[in-house]
Amino acid sequence: LTGLKTVITAGPTREPIDPVRYITNRSSGKMGFALAAAAQQAGAEVILVTGPVSLATPPGVERVDVETAQEMYDAAHERVENTDLFIACAAVSDYRPQVPSARKIKRTDSEINLELTRSLDTLASVADIDDGPFTVGFAAETEDVARHAAEKLERKGLDMIAANRVGTECGFDKETNSLTVLWKGGEEQLEQTTKPILARRLIELIARHYRAERIEDSSSSQAG
Repeated sequence: LTGLKTVITAGPTREPIDPVRYITNRSSGKMGFALAAAAQQAGAEVILVTGPVSLATPPGVERVDVETAQEMYDAAHERVENTDLFIACAAVSDYRPQVPSARKIKRTDSEINLELTRSLDTLASVADIDDGPFTVGFAAETEDVARHAAEKLERKGLDMIAANRVGTECGFDKETNSLTVLWKGGEEQLEQTTKPILARRLIELIARHYRAERIEDSSSSQAG
């Protein structure tokens, strides 16, 4: 990845319900940070857009901290111009409270209703950019991992997707993981290992496909 500008998203987002409560998920950010480190070690110029996590910034990586899905969308799009590679590893909230309360909600009624609205889709919007970056998505699934990942790959127009099973015993908050990686016409299984090693293997796979699809195709077009 020498010389390639790369934007990676990582971690969860927090969507405020009121000044003291929010909707979030169990993402630790460890996989996204491991990918940022691996990409930087592979020679890329890396910008890491991260939700709230307690992790040290990998050496040589530019870090941008955000909190909400909207902030992640804005930060990614502010930096994606002239980017070669975009890896969306963040676990972005699909929905957010429609109207967050300006004051702490008191415990009075036995039930309350929380109206949710869909968040902007950072990954799909980047994949939709004309002549945009090589785009890699992630899919965290509780069942039918490969099928759901293949549907997401097609639906969002991605170049590649890395999918893993999540639940109480795997995925989030763990030191190890495994990935099923899919692209148009192909699939590869990256077996269970520590997240830093898994990240290096995934970066190697991404680099091979990036070179095949972007650099070699460009060279063939110029020769023709």
